[in-house]
Amino acid sequence: MTCILLTGSSRGIGAAAKTALEARGARVVGQATRSSSVDTVPADFNEPTAPQELWLAALARAGGEIDVLVNNAGLFAPNPIERSDIEWLDAWEDTMRINLTASAQLSRFAIRHWQERGVPGRIVHVASRAGHRGDSPAHWHYAASKGGMLAMHKSIARAYAGDGILSFAITPGFTDTAMAGDYLESRGGPGLLADIPLGRVAEPEEIARLIEFCALDAPASMTGATLDANGASYVR
Repeated sequence: MTCILLTGSSRGIGAAAKTALEARGARVVGQATRSSSVDTVPADFNEPTAPQELWLAALARAGGEIDVLVNNAGLFAPNPIERSDIEWLDAWEDTMRINLTASAQLSRFAIRHWQERGVPGRIVHVASRAGHRGDSPAHWHYAASKGGMLAMHKSIARAYAGDGILSFAITPGFTDTAMAGDYLESRGGPGLLADIPLGRVAEPEEIARLIEFCALDAPASMTGATLDANGASYVR
């Protein structure tokens, strides 16, 4: 049985991915900031020690072996430049800590885990269209964190393919989650859909299918690839 550590598993894309992966027979250890569920570890990535504590707790629940890491947890909150210096910097650092630093820490733990065991492994990074094309004036920090995730993904793919450690990235555009819904409303609601040739935002289940594919099915030669899912609103 494949054992998967999936961050941000309590709602939206993460919840849909958990359902899809479990339907394939995988054992999923989830993460949420707060949780009382037996299969989900509570870990607040605002705390510097949380990623390591999560990794150790997930290993214990998995019987000492994790096969796949899915970095899905993310923070998306506006940070307008008109804020005071300290407010702006605090929001920047919170977003980087949750979206990028925690993912980097978990990726490092996973790679070392697989190297020590001499086994292959997979990492799936749920980044964002914003990592390619940027975001709104109030979301520099979000775009920068996702751009950093994509650079990290490429570095991992190039460095560890020879060990059988594979890295994949997914870059959703707007997805029908509470997080994206708040943003759509703040940016004019349905009018923003005019920027999406498909005419609608993605469903969480669509992104979950890509996570499932990368975690379980993608061929090894695809390592380093980034899969776009944005309704043609950004085409590379």
